[in-house]
Amino acid sequence: MTMKESTRVLLALVAAIVLGVILAAIGNAALIRAADAIAPIGALWVNAIRMTVIPLVVSLLITGVASAADIRAIGRLGGRTLLVFVLLLAGAAAVIMPFAPALFALLPHRGAQQLPAGATEAANEIAAGGQAQTFSSWLTSLLPSNPIAAAASGAMMPLILFTLLLALAIARSPQSSRETLTNFFRAFSDAMLILVRWVILAAPLGVFALVLPLAVHAGGAIAGGIGFYIVAYSIACIVVILLLYPVVAIAARIPMRRFARAALEPQLIAFSSSSSIATLPALVETAEKNLELPDEVVGFVLPLSVSMFKIAAPVSWTVGALFVGWFYGVPLHLGALATIAFAAVFLAFAVPGIPRGAFIMLTPLFLAIGLPAEGIGILIAVDAIPDLFATVLNTTGYLAATTIVGRRTLPQ
Repeated sequence: MTMKESTRVLLALVAAIVLGVILAAIGNAALIRAADAIAPIGALWVNAIRMTVIPLVVSLLITGVASAADIRAIGRLGGRTLLVFVLLLAGAAAVIMPFAPALFALLPHRGAQQLPAGATEAANEIAAGGQAQTFSSWLTSLLPSNPIAAAASGAMMPLILFTLLLALAIARSPQSSRETLTNFFRAFSDAMLILVRWVILAAPLGVFALVLPLAVHAGGAIAGGIGFYIVAYSIACIVVILLLYPVVAIAARIPMRRFARAALEPQLIAFSSSSSIATLPALVETAEKNLELPDEVVGFVLPLSVSMFKIAAPVSWTVGALFVGWFYGVPLHLGALATIAFAAVFLAFAVPGIPRGAFIMLTPLFLAIGLPAEGIGILIAVDAIPDLFATVLNTTGYLAATTIVGRRTLPQ
């Protein structure tokens, strides 16, 4: 999504909020009914998002694991790189799980709001299931007895585990079979990405149709909540960025000040451009010159990081889920946050390289924890400012991972 297109979505959001507050102040029943009448357009746009997610997740995960299997053939460097990616993602998830709920505890409590059709029942079922679920029942539910049913019901954790096992099986298949299946899923994911881009192009209309009815009934509370979400998201990204400095100092034995100076230029480029790819030349230069990392490590790990390592995913997904839960008055318990965190560690590798791709992947997780998928539209609409901080976090994560791998590769 170009900056111009992002601006269109943001303008659609602002227009919907302003118009909704005005209509609420007027209080004309006919105008309120007219605002409510466009809600199906927003629901249609959300359904378009939802229909792409499951096939996109499966195809991207399988393709990603197959690529990782190819990387392993390069030697110990590939395995070490993937291990560092997973550990950093798990660390980010472990930090944000207690930190984000503490931030949102500062928000005044909102009672249960009018959820989209079917979402109230789903939320009640999830809440009841969460109270009755034991550890043993949760453990046995991790592997689905019917993967197709798991995909149809949006049970993301079992689906992810099944897909990972299938991808590993494909990676161990004979070369001809592996190439055939990998090429099929790669071509399938390419087609799904085109379809997702079409859906994203309709974001201004979808966001306006989603937010206007909400603004009519919720009034100015939406604006305050969105402002808090933007601040909370930005603070959470900054906290994880700052924690990466001591992690690099401990794991790579590079002083925090030196790493901070090396990361500054790529961070500024990331913040000004909101593009991770645009930071790659600066990352390569600072990694080789300022951090003195081996050329072969920089040439391997940095491009791989930009393509598949999104350390901001645990932050954006957890904070986004908490905001949508607050907005609709759906409490999120520890089990729901753990589901988000677990999925972020593994699905971060499969986030498509398209604007707002991380939120597209989040849609079925919302349904799994009882949140309305319509909340995705709001997160996409207000992502312009948070995306700047998320891009800086991802960029810092690329350099941190490369530094840790590079220093561990150097002879001691």
